Amino acid sequence: MRLIEKLQHKYALSEKGARDMIKAFVACVLSNIVLMMPVGLLYYLVGDLMHNNVGSKYMPFYAAGIVICLLLISITTYFQYNATFFTTYVESGVRRISLAEKLRKLPLSFFGKKDLSDLTSTIMADCSTLETASSHWIPELIGSIISTFIIAVCLFFFDWRMAIAALWVLPVSFAIVLFSSKVQCTLGKKQMNVKMACADGIQECLESVRDLKANNAETAYMKELDVKIKNVEKRAIITELGTAVFVASAQMILKLGIATVALAGGIFLVDGSLDVLTFFMFLLLVSRLYDPMQLSLQNLAAIISANIQCERMNEILGHEMQTGSEELTNKGYDIEFDHVAFAYDNKETVLKDVSFTAKQGEVTALIGPSGGGKTTVSRLAARFWDISSGKITVGNMDISKIDPETLMSLYSIVFQDVTLFNNSIMENIRIGRKNATDEEVIQAAKFAHCDEFVGKLPQGWNTMIGENGSELSGGERQRISIARAFLKDAPIILLDEATASLDVENETMIQEALSRLIQNKTVLIIAHRMRTVAGAHKIVVLKNGIVAEQGRPSKLVEKGKIYKHMTEMQLRSASWQF
Repeated sequence: MRLIEKLQHKYALSEKGARDMIKAFVACVLSNIVLMMPVGLLYYLVGDLMHNNVGSKYMPFYAAGIVICLLLISITTYFQYNATFFTTYVESGVRRISLAEKLRKLPLSFFGKKDLSDLTSTIMADCSTLETASSHWIPELIGSIISTFIIAVCLFFFDWRMAIAALWVLPVSFAIVLFSSKVQCTLGKKQMNVKMACADGIQECLESVRDLKANNAETAYMKELDVKIKNVEKRAIITELGTAVFVASAQMILKLGIATVALAGGIFLVDGSLDVLTFFMFLLLVSRLYDPMQLSLQNLAAIISANIQCERMNEILGHEMQTGSEELTNKGYDIEFDHVAFAYDNKETVLKDVSFTAKQGEVTALIGPSGGGKTTVSRLAARFWDISSGKITVGNMDISKIDPETLMSLYSIVFQDVTLFNNSIMENIRIGRKNATDEEVIQAAKFAHCDEFVGKLPQGWNTMIGENGSELSGGERQRISIARAFLKDAPIILLDEATASLDVENETMIQEALSRLIQNKTVLIIAHRMRTVAGAHKIVVLKNGIVAEQGRPSKLVEKGKIYKHMTEMQLRSASWQF
């Protein structure tokens, strides 16, 4: 079991994948040993020829031997192919699914430390590297080592002197490659860094091409990207050269084994302590033995380099997940923040001491200067991150003790940045509730006033909207996002600048629709425009990570502090003219 656990951790395998890898080791050992059988058969044939013992009665024996060798080679090759390739492809699929499942359960704080290109590279490129390692490098290396050890033991029974002459190069060659592991890992990490920098640059270029064109910045940006691409090329050459120096040196040492066998054999043959047949057998054997060992040295270097991909994958698989009970115990849907503090990566403090209650059946608005912590509060309320201290409850239920996916059944969320999929409008809205009927989807869309623009589209509700809704305007995209929330019809609604991309007329219509949905529900709104939150039951003003003031809008105006100041400033900006 310890071997299975070590393989799982070392090469980011499932338990079944680790067991299959052990089977691949066995298959490669058997295949290598069977491939040595023709050498043995040839040894006996040459011996009989030298003693004139080959006649008609021996021919069936050698003919049968050839047939048996061919059959065994075919069977073991088939077994090896299945054990190394087919099982690896299955495990590769399991690995990718496991990574995706793990990512689904990680807190958003993890994604804040990772670029999208980095995660994509881990799931695709790193998985492909380990797929090659599991199907080619690792089984063949382990199989070669074990089978060579078995053959080496047998050689000592023939002649221990010739065995030493043939085998001394093996530990020396492998030691050279093993001692280079630190150098290879350093080179590999540097190569991975420039690859990620290049991938980030390409992704950023594709995502910001509109802004680059608008500012005539394409030429300057492409020069920087060209430098990153050339750095990848340069670093790849350096890494390959650094690896080749050690592998080529080890392979040169390996070739000396043939010379030492010929030299030692010649000396022993002259002094009569070695017969010609044994000398011939050793010459024949080393020519067969060293070729696969040369490949094994390359495999060993490749496995050392693959440790970087394993580390990157284990960083995801070993990351702490958000867990909790799958049973909801809340009594009502009041959201209460009790002296909550939060910091990203325990460094950047965002919230210091936040306490307020968003009551069921009321609209609670979070306002304040940019960077005050409004969006962070809404994310914490849905347990996208875990707080540093304090307590958040929903109906007196501590959300830190509830499984995030179970908790999410209580929330309908509309983000400021809308994410849509290259699918029909109908299916994009149906994400809110996958088992919803077409009639329910259309009804939710009408609540969000999506029917106004859908009726103008060529295929109506079945119109494909392009990648991330590229065929729609910002306001149309946001209304689809709001329709999802209506369709889910959860008891808690979180709106993060939900009407930011809407004009005044559409904003008024959406607010009217929201008013029909908030009965007996908890609504938490983040907004910068004061008219959006003017009708809220409660205002919570966040500034510098603390609750600066809270209460009903009319009461806060009477106090004449931050809320009143923000309202007056927006009235002034609205009346400003060119």
